Order: sequence, then structure tokens, then C-alpha cells
Amino acid sequence: MASTTFTPPKFPRNDETPFYKEIKKRVNAYFKESGKSKKGDARLYFKTFILAGTFLAGYLFLVLGTPAFSIAWMMWIILGILTAGIGFNIMHDGAHGSYSKHNWVNELAAHSANMVGASVLFWKTKHNVVHHTYTNIDGLDDDIETGGLLRMAPSQFRKSIHKFQHRYFLLLYAMLFIYWVIWTDYEKYFSQKIGTVPMQPLTFGQHAGFWAWKIFHFGTFFVFPIIQLGFFPWLAGFAMMVVAAGVTLSVVFQLAHVVEETHFADVRENPSFESPVEWAIHQVRTTANFATKSRFITWFLGGLNFQIEHHLFPKVSHVHYPDISKIVREVCDEFQVTYNDLGSFASAFQSHVRQLKNMGQMAAVS
Repeated sequence: MASTTFTPPKFPRNDETPFYKEIKKRVNAYFKESGKSKKGDARLYFKTFILAGTFLAGYLFLVLGTPAFSIAWMMWIILGILTAGIGFNIMHDGAHGSYSKHNWVNELAAHSANMVGASVLFWKTKHNVVHHTYTNIDGLDDDIETGGLLRMAPSQFRKSIHKFQHRYFLLLYAMLFIYWVIWTDYEKYFSQKIGTVPMQPLTFGQHAGFWAWKIFHFGTFFVFPIIQLGFFPWLAGFAMMVVAAGVTLSVVFQLAHVVEETHFADVRENPSFESPVEWAIHQVRTTANFATKSRFITWFLGGLNFQIEHHLFPKVSHVHYPDISKIVREVCDEFQVTYNDLGSFASAFQSHVRQLKNMGQMAAVS
């Protein structure tokens, strides 16, 4: 499809957005009265030191210390989990411009994605622009598109294999990170589209940066470890790393949107889709929080268990989400907008499994 044919969905604007105006007014008042910056603070910078430092130490231990595989396999898995943690905390805030008040610091944090193999250039368009604007809109939101391997939305075509998807989905999630690194980045690069949404033409610097980072990652995580460890020990360990990263990343992002409680829309059958509710209400209806009382989960997930707050205020650092969630919930109650809080991680995971099971059995709804 040519980029000229793309027509974005429409949301009510200006005087028709009282919910968003009120919620912004109260959140802005909170920051003004508390004297806090909306960006990251010492808590985020210390977390960056812990996550990035531990990852670097683990990598050097593997490739320079060359431990026996009976020890090394555990470090490979830890590196996979830390890859996800760096993505949740450092890259994510940096890419949204919420890590720091300085743009160069945000860019440096965002480029941590490139260091572990994923192009932040395409992530910013896929996530910041497409996903955050068209959340759970089938035909636009690339996060609910799996090439037919999974059916996540009611409007998606149901295949016979989908009736088993609640049993095999973790196998696909395990493949996400390596698939992202070695395939989908290149697919976006050569097609210049995120799903059906066209991208702006890349500059010379963006072309050069894309290939430079891919070469860096290949040398750092393929060539040098193979030389140091040998092909088969590297292959087994690297596979464990990407599986750990893939499962962790996939589960966390899907629990926020692909659950029984969230809403979906469709532009495949209705290209001129106009939302009946304002953008902010659409964000709340298509998003869910979970495990918000767990300090460790909130710390490790970079506040992505407070996904409602993140979708409403993506330029506010995740360290503030627990505080502003009280304001968001209050305004939702006043405007009678359902605030999806799924409780524990386990209950959110169960809701995700039930959603997949239901989608595997339910006929398509246009």
C-alpha cells in the first residue's frame, strides 16, 4: 500500500475531550505543588547503574572469564532477563523522552536498545507513534499483529490452530526477541513501514546508524563470544539468553493490553474508523494495570505494570506512576471510565491466557 492511501483513525478533539483536560490539569498540579520534575531522578539513575553494570559484568565474565557451561548457562539466562530489564527501564524512558530533561541523555538511554540488538529508530515509530496512538486497533497496532500465528483481537481471522494458542503462545513469545533482532528490524528498514503505517524517509545518518549498530551487535554477541567460547557453547547459551528476554518482554507487554478486560477496535473493515470516545478514554479502555502493589515488580518492570498511567503520560518518567495513579483512578471514577486494575501478576497472566483461549474459539467479529 502506498503511503498516500493511509488514513489515520479520528478521535474527538478540543472541547470534546473533557476527561483528558481534567486529568492533565490535576497531574500537572501535582507536579507543580510537589516541586518534582516529570523526568527521571536519582532512583532511575541508580537503577540504570545496577542494571547496566550487572549486564556488563555478566557479559565480561562470560567472554573473558570463559567459565564452564555448568556455570555459564545461568549467566546467559540472567543476561536475557537483564536485557528485558534494560528495555523496560532505560531504553523505554529514554525513547519517550522521560528519562532526563536533557535530550542527549534521553538519546543515550534510548540507544541501550541498539547495544543489545534492537533498533531504537524503528521502536520509536512502532511504539511511541503507532502503538501509543492506535492502541488495540486491529490493522494499525503492530503489537497485536502476529502474522496469523496468534489471534489476539475479535476482528482478526480465526484459524483452526488458534484453538490451541493458549497452550503454545509461550513458545512464540520465546522467539520474539531474536525474531525482532534478526528479522523485523530489517523488514521495517526495507519496507519503510510499521505494519500498514508508512514511515518518514530515513536520513543518511539514520541509514548509517542502523547498519553500524547491527554490525556492533553482531560482533559483540555473535563473533567475539564464538571465538572465546566455541560455537556450540555460545549457541546454547545465546539461545537461553534470547528465550529469557523474549518471554519476559512479551508477557509484560501483552498483560497490559491483551486481556479479557480491555477493548479492541478494527480498521480493516472500516478504514475511516472514528472513535466514539476521546483518545484518553480509548487509552484507558484498551489498557490494564497489574501487580501495582508489588514494589519489586514495579521496580524491575520500569512501571510498565502501571500501563494506564504510561499511556496517558508517556513523557512522565515511570518513577512517578505510583503517585499519579491515585489521581488517574480518581478522575476515572468521576467520569465513570472503567480503570482496569487486574490485581496480581498471576491474575493478569490468567486473564491473558483466557483471552487467548476465547479468541481461539470465538468467531471473527467485524
